[in-house]
Formats: sequence, C-alpha cells, structure tokens
Amino acid sequence: MLRPHHTLQIGEGRARAIIVVRNLWINGSKLHVRFMGGTPAEQATAREQANWWTPYANLTFEFDNAPDAEIRITFDPNDGAWSYIGTDCKSIPRDQPTMNLGFLDGGTAAHEFGHAIGLAHEHQNPAGGIEWNEEVVLRDLAGPPNFWTPDQIRHNVLEKYSADQIRGTQFDPDSIMLYFFPGSWVKSGMGTKANDVLSALDKAFIASEKAYPRTTVQAVELQVNGGAKQAAIGVAGEEDLYKFTVSSSGRYIVETGGQTDVVMKLFGPNSPTSLIDEDDDGGAGLNSRIVSNLVPGQYYAQIRHYNKAGGTGTYSIRVKR
Repeated sequence: MLRPHHTLQIGEGRARAIIVVRNLWINGSKLHVRFMGGTPAEQATAREQANWWTPYANLTFEFDNAPDAEIRITFDPNDGAWSYIGTDCKSIPRDQPTMNLGFLDGGTAAHEFGHAIGLAHEHQNPAGGIEWNEEVVLRDLAGPPNFWTPDQIRHNVLEKYSADQIRGTQFDPDSIMLYFFPGSWVKSGMGTKANDVLSALDKAFIASEKAYPRTTVQAVELQVNGGAKQAAIGVAGEEDLYKFTVSSSGRYIVETGGQTDVVMKLFGPNSPTSLIDEDDDGGAGLNSRIVSNLVPGQYYAQIRHYNKAGGTGTYSIRVKR
C-alpha cells in the first residue's frame, strides 16, 4: 500500500475504485471483524473508518472479535498497511490476519476496508489514464524501503486489471483507493494527490448495481435431487442467488445447464460469506459445476453471466447427491 504523502509501502504485495468481480461478498452480508492486537485508539480509528462505507454499501461490519471473523486485523508497524481483497479473506487460516494497519495516516483504514469489501487499487483501473515512466518506477521501488523485484513492481503498480476481471467506472482521481505518486513516476509529470476521504464517486459506485445496492436479492430455494430449476440472467450484471439444505454429510454436485456462459460461487454452511468454491467452465460446455463434500447445513449458490457488462441468457441449476 502507499503511505499517503510518503514512500510506497505495500505489505508483501497482498492487495492490488474498482470492484474485482470474483471477490464480491453476497450483497447484504454481515462481515465479522476481529482485532488481533492494537491499542484502543487504533481499534477505534479502524471501526470509525470502516463505517465510512456502510451508509452506501449494503454491507455491515460486526466488531465482535468472533473466532471465525471474515476480517482479522493486526497493527504491526513493520508490515505496512495491506488487506486481502473481498472473499479472498476466507482462504486465509483463522489464526492469521487478513489486514494489517501498520500506520493510520489519513484514510488508510478506510482504504484497507475498501479492499476487504472487494475494491482494487484505482491506479490499476483499466480505464485509468496513468502512463508510467517505467524505468523510474522500477528504479525507485527496487531501492529502500521496498527492495522489490521487477515482477513485484509490475504486479503491484504497473499492471492494470483486464476489463473482464472488474466492474468499474471511469478513472477517479479523487478515489480513496488511489494513493499519492510523485510526478517523476508518470510521463505527464503530474503525479497524484493523497485522498483521505471517500470521493463522491466512491460513494455512488459502492451503492450501485455494480457493487452492493440496497435492493438485496432474495435466495430461491433448491431441493437436493429435486431436478433442474429453469432461470435466466435477464439483464446485464444480474446475480441470481439460490439456497439449499444439506441434511446429511456427503458428496454433492451443484451444476448449471444450457447455452449461457455462467459463473458460480458456493457459500456455506449456514453462512453467505464463507466461500467454499467457485467455477466458470467446469461443467458441460460453458456451464459451471462444483463438486464438494458438504456437512449438514444451509448453502448458497450465486450465479452470474461471465460477461458482466452485457451478458444475458437462460440457464438451469440443480443440486444432486
């Protein structure tokens, strides 16, 4: 991560305002937060800035230090400030942090919570206008305090996301997800400024249909071994949500059918935020198929079109054992 007004310090390249599609939580989720250290003042700052997002995003943060919290925060001053992006947090062992707030300048905590809900760095927006002086960036970041390899520099700074990985807007120079860069790093000579509060576009985007709108999708019930349910992605960007109940442990298959290119995520048990698996073309043709050993509980399957910008079409979904 970038320390505002200071030197680039990104915690081991963990995190990359644009949404990474595969890392979105289910809309309307309650995300639990556990502090793994920190002073009362540090924790208070983290809570305050996390809640900058909640008037706009249809998400809530529960600061209850739950053992299975999705977001787990340390305050190690020797490890910079970083966060895993969105549902990637669920792949991290529960005794390890998913975020570090080694400094709390300006809106640093809000920036990292932006990552935790799925936002990527604004400077990696494919619609961005930054043209890097690559030689200068490579030289500066190879030295102290980062000592990065060229591959690390390209991953964290120079490379942009491809359009099919993200949902986003035009480049926002005021976004809290954009950090300060010196003018020498860009061909125009015009660096970026440090943004310490959410921009108007940050607020509008996180509340939009592309991110976490207030209209929560209701889950449609599926019956295990009950046959295929016919459905459709009616408008671009739509995400359909299904739920089913597992009564006994075993091997279950969740799969789609038809000619529409869909992507599926599976969450549970008894949690719409615990990502079990995701699949794109693991089924027949362009269909999704997840095979997993499940324990008793309720599970959620989320379906979207691969082409989030313009894809629509019919499909079917079923769960079988």
